[in-house]
Amino acid sequence: MVEPKFAETPEPLEQTPSKAPEPLPEPVMENTESLEAVPTPEPESVPAEPEPQVMDRAPVQPERDQPPQHPVSSIPSMFIVQITPELAPVAKVGGLADVVFGISNELEIRGNHVEIILPKYDCLRYDHIWGLCETYKDLWVPWYGGAIHCTVYFGFVHGRKCFFIEPHSSDNFFSRGCIYGFNDDVLRFAFFTRAAMEFLWKSGKNPEIIHCHDWQTALAPVFLFEIYKFLGMTHPRVCFTIHNFKHQGVTGAQVLQATGLNRPEYYFHYDRLRDNFNPHALNLMKAGVVYSNFVTTVSPRHASEAKDQGQGFGLEPTLHIHHVKYGGVVNGIDYNMWNPEIDHHIPHRYGVDHIDEKYKNKKALRGRLMIADNEKPIVAFVGRLDPQKGLELIRHAIFYTLYRRGQFVLLGSSPNGQINSYFWSLKHQLNDNPDCHIEIGFNEELSHLIYAGADIMLVPSQFEPCGLTQLIAMRYGTIPVVREVGGLADTVFDKDYSYKPLHERNGYVFKDYDYSGLESALGRALSCYYDYPEHFRELMKNAMRYDYSWKNPGQDYLNIYDLIREK
Repeated sequence: MVEPKFAETPEPLEQTPSKAPEPLPEPVMENTESLEAVPTPEPESVPAEPEPQVMDRAPVQPERDQPPQHPVSSIPSMFIVQITPELAPVAKVGGLADVVFGISNELEIRGNHVEIILPKYDCLRYDHIWGLCETYKDLWVPWYGGAIHCTVYFGFVHGRKCFFIEPHSSDNFFSRGCIYGFNDDVLRFAFFTRAAMEFLWKSGKNPEIIHCHDWQTALAPVFLFEIYKFLGMTHPRVCFTIHNFKHQGVTGAQVLQATGLNRPEYYFHYDRLRDNFNPHALNLMKAGVVYSNFVTTVSPRHASEAKDQGQGFGLEPTLHIHHVKYGGVVNGIDYNMWNPEIDHHIPHRYGVDHIDEKYKNKKALRGRLMIADNEKPIVAFVGRLDPQKGLELIRHAIFYTLYRRGQFVLLGSSPNGQINSYFWSLKHQLNDNPDCHIEIGFNEELSHLIYAGADIMLVPSQFEPCGLTQLIAMRYGTIPVVREVGGLADTVFDKDYSYKPLHERNGYVFKDYDYSGLESALGRALSCYYDYPEHFRELMKNAMRYDYSWKNPGQDYLNIYDLIREK
């Protein structure tokens, strides 16, 4: 494993000379596997879907004078199936889980029938599943020269209809204590995707739309158009959403044998699954792009960056070929969870019309973290300590904020032990500083309090497909300082330089990934806080007035579904 470049002794509390940060390399994981395929068995009888327990499907509306409106769409209702490796809150690793739950919830609010299929991990949050029961006992999934017996369970996750697939195999695909991080991840999720498609076929479900997510489920359209349409599944159309281009599921030919696709000479064609740069490898994400009816990523800016500015991690030629069915939709956030007017995790609730209560949360945050109670602004970072998030700039921002008479709070952790060790050393170095607190780990309740109590939220990402941190921060009146990249550029508009009118500007933006760029935006935010407090307060209100709920993305996805369902 490559040692982080910046793991030196933390600098003293003085301004760091402006220079470009050195990148922090990541360890590379490879997937190797070998299996072979079997013929598809005949369909069995259709199981009866279990009767749901008494449930209130209506989402809890925020306690506001003007609750969010969900206009009735002119698009006829649809049967939509989400095939996903994650779903909040039962199987969550990152933002993908929140997106799947959020869009599913919004689509149901708009009158569509939505079902979600995911693996039955042994680490599921079963306390968030209601009415869990067997719904299909004998699902035989073609795999490796035979078939693996599976059981399908049905249950509600906060009102969403979910099916959980449990394989009975010595491979223990989903009984490993966590969701990702194994050498056979490609095979695990290739099996899950084949099992999901087999379940749809054998149960007689005939959705108009199958929506799959990231490389883990990217083989769904391949199975549909190369296998299941010849078995009668001619109706469904596929929307494929790419949440992160960096992880693409590059693998060998064995996955073809394992899943029953076979014909390596056919799939190793450049126009199908063959990786764009390794002629001996298959690329599952590329498969999703090629075979889907429409491909989205999670913001318009990132869609353009991936296709034209080198952030497609090798998929740029494929995106150009299929550009007519490619676009970006900004994610939303769940305003039933992230809303300072009803948030039960914070001691003082507030809204844009009574924003003074926010400062009581600031005092509560200081009391909880035992930092000085003074007039200084609190700058915060909440998120994964991953090189993508701009670790060098986060480190620099801590010392720059302290130099500029601010306080800094960090909440996050990393799966990389060396990165965690560095931030632990930084924590010990600054432990006695009354204006700084570094919390290694993650705490849901504390994250809500930081969003409510901080004045400025830092998001200095190297690349950012969408980003949820800045959307949540704005909802809580915490001013985002972001790099002009991906979804950050689509959602944050600079107070001083944006083309937007003054009342639509909601944060601070910098372009260059270096110390000078960071200081240009963070410095202006700190200066505004001290020198023009009324301007800063108006900026807070501007941010809170933005609607980044799932209302607009929900309509965007319905438009996409309507476009492709008759193709």
